[in-house]
Amino acid sequence: MVMVGICLWGQVASAADDFARDAGWGSLAVLCNILYMPAKLVYAAIGGFTGGLAYLVTVGNEDAAKGVWQPSLGGTYVITPGMLQGEQPVLFSGASYAKD
Repeated sequence: MVMVGICLWGQVASAADDFARDAGWGSLAVLCNILYMPAKLVYAAIGGFTGGLAYLVTVGNEDAAKGVWQPSLGGTYVITPGMLQGEQPVLFSGASYAKD
């Protein structure tokens, strides 16, 4: 009976450690997003506007606009705990546009 109690206590302690670790990474992600998300949204908005100007100035050249839109509108908008732990990449800019 004592052995069963020890095993159960070990499981509870392990679950509490996992919860604390996950809560810590989640809290850090929230704090990072307070600064990261506004910066990314401003970058995307400026890129969207600039791509629209490129489209107008080049008289409808969609490739010129996509060359601005794809990097600025693509990428990561929200930092996750997995990104902070190095399991996933953080891409502030999207991939460069390559004409097919």
